[in-house]
Amino acid sequence: MNQNYIQPDNWSIIEEGFDPESVKSSESLFSIGNGAMGQRANFEENYTGATFQGSYIAGVYYPDKTRVGWWKNGYPEYFAKVLNAPNWIGIKVTINDEVLDLNACKKVEEFRRELNMKEGWYERTFTTTLQNDIQIEVASKRFLSLDIDEVGAIAYSIKPINNNATIKYLPYLDAGIENEDTNWEEKFWETIQIKAAGNQAFIVAKTLKTDFHACTFMQTELKLDGESLHLPTNVSEKSTEIAFHYSQEVNPNETFTIYKYGGYTVCSNHNKNELIAAAKKALQNATSLGFDTLLQNQKEAWAKIWEMADITIEGDVKAQQGIRFNIFQLNQTYLGKDSRLNIGPKGFTGEKYGGSTYWDTEAYCIPFYMTTKDQQVARNLLQYRYNHLEKAIENAEKLGFNNGAALYPMVTMNGEECHNEWEITFEEIHRNGAIAFAIFNYTRYTGDYSYIPEMGLEVMIGIARFWHQRATFSTAKDKYVILGVTGPNEYENNVNNNWYTNYIAQWCIKFAQENIQKVKQEYASDYERIMQKVRLSDQEISSWMEVAENMYFPRSEEYGVYLQQDGFLDKDLVSVADLDQKQRPINQKWSWDRILRSPYIKQADTLQGFYFFEDHFTTQELEKHFDFYEPFTVHESSLSPCVHSIQAAKLDKMDMAYTFYLRTSRLDLDDYNKEVEEGLHITSMAGTWMSIVEGFGGMRIKNDTLSFEPRIPWQWKGYSFKVNFRNHILKINVTHDGTTFELEKGNDLVILVDGIKVAVTPNNLVTVS
Repeated sequence: MNQNYIQPDNWSIIEEGFDPESVKSSESLFSIGNGAMGQRANFEENYTGATFQGSYIAGVYYPDKTRVGWWKNGYPEYFAKVLNAPNWIGIKVTINDEVLDLNACKKVEEFRRELNMKEGWYERTFTTTLQNDIQIEVASKRFLSLDIDEVGAIAYSIKPINNNATIKYLPYLDAGIENEDTNWEEKFWETIQIKAAGNQAFIVAKTLKTDFHACTFMQTELKLDGESLHLPTNVSEKSTEIAFHYSQEVNPNETFTIYKYGGYTVCSNHNKNELIAAAKKALQNATSLGFDTLLQNQKEAWAKIWEMADITIEGDVKAQQGIRFNIFQLNQTYLGKDSRLNIGPKGFTGEKYGGSTYWDTEAYCIPFYMTTKDQQVARNLLQYRYNHLEKAIENAEKLGFNNGAALYPMVTMNGEECHNEWEITFEEIHRNGAIAFAIFNYTRYTGDYSYIPEMGLEVMIGIARFWHQRATFSTAKDKYVILGVTGPNEYENNVNNNWYTNYIAQWCIKFAQENIQKVKQEYASDYERIMQKVRLSDQEISSWMEVAENMYFPRSEEYGVYLQQDGFLDKDLVSVADLDQKQRPINQKWSWDRILRSPYIKQADTLQGFYFFEDHFTTQELEKHFDFYEPFTVHESSLSPCVHSIQAAKLDKMDMAYTFYLRTSRLDLDDYNKEVEEGLHITSMAGTWMSIVEGFGGMRIKNDTLSFEPRIPWQWKGYSFKVNFRNHILKINVTHDGTTFELEKGNDLVILVDGIKVAVTPNNLVTVS
């Protein structure tokens, strides 16, 4: 299959020509969402070829019982499934009693699909000849409303070309849905009620175990050449399905259109006994506007998002398309309206990974949302973790920790660990550090310290207690060590003294101690409340600091670098450049045993620490570590290229920075990892944004001041982006001649450009050459 079949375009994702081999990949790439729900780009009509059906409702999940050969104490009880929801988009179509199915047609011509990112809609058009020799033109357009986020809309049209035809539309709802990735072939949904009234239909279903109630609904309208048609509605019902039947004689070059409005009302937003009433209200709101007005509102809502979030790139269409695709999918997944939700690694585009929340949110996504939206959105993401603190303490207790030590889950839906690979569940404990780092990152950028006395300090104390208990004193080394871990590089399991883990553990303890002192001095009543709750003594803090001050860090004097873990130099250090390309990707070609014994790094590990704590090290130290570790990195994690791109730009290795940028921005569009049909890599898309803003733009906070060190790849004529910094909206435009800064909102602001103070004032363009 051609992996580069997406046409280059500044604002759209475009596929031309029908290739059954790319259907599942395109279902991922052309996915749509609105923060509350989403769906893969499945065809509305029947399709008997290879396809991956997927519709999803934010926050709805199922605890699929963990499937392991043997049980270990502390093992998660379940693996949370991102649930495939009842399907509302389906429209079965027959032409003179022959079912329209692109897998069975004689010929498919002029097939084209477009995901218009500027305006937030997805369209598919084609001409086909059926086995009965009827030739038809088909056009379908759909979107999920940002304004009425329980509703989506479809306009589906057929025009006979060579003969008149009896066209039958059977729009349906189907609750008999299964996940592709079920462990035990279980059903996840139970249908409770099926109801039809006029041209509206409803299916109320509930999830087993978690008892989420959802109403899937639809309403239809029909037109012939733009004129409303009022055909009789015949209804058919099965145990989990309801369909309407419409039939119309259509002459050549007449267009028969069905409009279908549908979506979900959910018990998390409504009383579970009033879901049909809520659905009727949502349909009333949508249909009173009509498809065209809803679509116009959609365009305006997306224009508002792009006004702040867009990054422009001149002179490189593929790079431009890549960054906009990433920004678009991030906004389709999470808009910050609901603090109960988070950013799943596949968003609304697939089932893989299970769970909605990973350390990706804190490590990669918060900077994007903090900078392109109101800071309250990032605060909501931090509050989400505070709300799960009790569960994090329970997670730690299951593993034998006590006294309020908190271990945040690797993967979760409700704060409880639900990842079922032991080397990650028990050992990839570095995730705890990302939670604390996000608090630091948020306060550093926004200047909003209030989160820490209100919520954050309790989180930091739980995390510091965990690291204190997790460290072991080594008499041989006369230092504290952390044994049996998996670092960010998942191609090394159960190692001792992963440098990144040890470093972030030390930092978390020191960060907690500093903030305990600050809150004590400046927020006395909060301090009293927190100390009463957590029962923390000066003696306990002293014992933490003993661990932090005496943490062991593996180091090679020969290479002058910190070692990724104690045994790294015992490996056969053959660089990736000397690896047979036929062996790539190694995660699909090698046994796990071979991978674990190799020097190959799945994603930034030691370099992840240098990314988080860049100002703890000199540029020379960064360069030495980059030059040592980058040659062993295979970048088989979606989270890897962005960190390397940022660091390569910092080190002025611009060709390398650009290559990594393209890889992260087009990871899915060009299917680098040969897995896009399973869904998109949503959380790593925030890393693409960081590659430009923090990498090429060089944005940092230095001494409480917004700072830039702009660079530009030679492949680009220019690029621009905006940041919302403490309620100042600043537009940065970088060309080969210099950088301009324009303050679009807020009072006078002093920034640093290449270390020099620059004053920017409203409506004055400041140019730094």
